[in-house]
Amino acid sequence: MSADDLRAKIREIPDFPKPGILFYDITTLLKDPDAYREAIDLMVEPFRNDRIDVVVGMESRGFIFSAPMAYQLKAGLVPVRKLGKLPAETITVEYALEYGSNTLEIHRDAIEPGQRVLIVDDLLATGGTVGGTIELIERLRGEVVGLGFLVELEFLKGRDRLQGRRVTSVIKY
Repeated sequence: MSADDLRAKIREIPDFPKPGILFYDITTLLKDPDAYREAIDLMVEPFRNDRIDVVVGMESRGFIFSAPMAYQLKAGLVPVRKLGKLPAETITVEYALEYGSNTLEIHRDAIEPGQRVLIVDDLLATGGTVGGTIELIERLRGEVVGLGFLVELEFLKGRDRLQGRRVTSVIKY
């Protein structure tokens, strides 16, 4: 199954969540066992020969991909959550959205200094969420090895905000 085959499994919903936005709904891909398995395999492939200590999944759809990727890479799994969702001591970062801002947090003891980290999410859009996640990991002195996404919206130029980073995506719009 190719990236084009996977793209065909993604439902496009116009005017969601607001007028003028075209939403790429991955739930139609996820319910197909062959497509889901292939998506995971294609996301893991660029990192298969790297030493990855921890895969970081970003709330919430990033968890769908980061968990099986961590399993395949024989790595730990660390969630990055929205504010107020983690029970132990955290560090936080506020990042800009198109309209307003949001806050992410990670447990203070989630990443050890020098650990090699792969950050995973379903979608790279403007790069704001992943930029905030990178900041959290680097504040904990982790080494960001790469950034893996299922979908990249190239027209939003999120990759440009991540210059110098190893960015991979399976499906590009």
